[in-house]
Amino acid sequence: MCDRNMFLSLMFRPLIFLAAVCIAHAAVLYAGVNESGGEFGVFAPIDTPGFGLPGRFGVDYAFINKSTVDIFVDQEKINFFRVTFLMERMCPLSFGLGSRFNETYFAEYADAINYITLAKGAYALLDPHNYMRYNDPSQQPFSGSVIGNSSDPTAATTEQFGEFWAELARRFQSNPKVIFGINNEPHDMPTELVLENNQAAIDGIRSVGARQLILAPGNGFTGGHSWTQITGNNDAPSSDFMNMLNDSLHNLAIDIHEYLDIDFSGSHDNCTQPAPSNLAALTTWLQENNLKAMITEFGGGNNQGCFQMLDEMFNYIADNDEYIGWAIWAAGPLWGTSSPCCGADTGSLEPGMLNDEGQPNAFDTVWANAVRPNIPRDLKRSGISSLTRGRREAGVSKV
Repeated sequence: MCDRNMFLSLMFRPLIFLAAVCIAHAAVLYAGVNESGGEFGVFAPIDTPGFGLPGRFGVDYAFINKSTVDIFVDQEKINFFRVTFLMERMCPLSFGLGSRFNETYFAEYADAINYITLAKGAYALLDPHNYMRYNDPSQQPFSGSVIGNSSDPTAATTEQFGEFWAELARRFQSNPKVIFGINNEPHDMPTELVLENNQAAIDGIRSVGARQLILAPGNGFTGGHSWTQITGNNDAPSSDFMNMLNDSLHNLAIDIHEYLDIDFSGSHDNCTQPAPSNLAALTTWLQENNLKAMITEFGGGNNQGCFQMLDEMFNYIADNDEYIGWAIWAAGPLWGTSSPCCGADTGSLEPGMLNDEGQPNAFDTVWANAVRPNIPRDLKRSGISSLTRGRREAGVSKV
């Protein structure tokens, strides 16, 4: 955003130049929230393949409350929702991962996506919440076979993963407000395989004529702080491979998660890990490779320390053009008084709910104090999902 001094210093220069300068400082295109619930209902006390599948819509799993979307779009003025689903429900185990879908589950999911994008005009990120695993979500994030693991005879292949993405993209090919998120938080697998699976998804999406934005994750739970570091069982840094991704349309960004608690897990209520210093190496890598990123998961607890560190994170994102957007974790129709992030008593971001102590939840605390003041006023509101605003959005009216 242009400040007063910039306007004064440029007031006698051509207006088109002034507009260009302002646009250069308005990198954040997408700002919003995660809608978590489509992955619910499958966690078991012990590893139990098939537990909770397929589940009951509205009871065991659900995608959004439409009234919640109304509040976020109409009152909070955000433009972005990351909507989770489970690949084992979209592609039942009896079908296997691929192009054959459970049409009932898909219709339920499509209804949520269409409400966000077509009815409300916001952007929706399709999020297979599977940790790049398939066939057993009963103890996520560690259960299930790693996609493409040729030493595991029960694992889905990289080719099947590409077929899955081709079919999903085909069904949303005509919806410009959709964004394709390849998979949630790959981890503890060869980083070369993350690259191969990502590339298969990209190729599948583009093969059906879908031109929308794609977000590709890295290894190590796609953590920004560890992007240039060895993770898991001596797995190579994501930075060693993710610059090899190839998108024929050049409409690709890196998918990043970055929690602020001591171990970057989002399970603690105190924030001790500063985003600006922890993201610095990633930012440099993005600059060196001419890539963009979006931070699609992060969060903080209900306390002044987290409010301050979240504010620092928002400012860092706004000050570095390598970042095109963010989505905080998490709202969702089934959280009730439970807390998806950042301590048991924080509560969810679902408006109108309370936390486990009968007190205001994160929407009335974390969102109100740390998020709402940092929602950009000039978010992308029209056009196909992309890395830019588009010509109509980049005019003088945005100065």
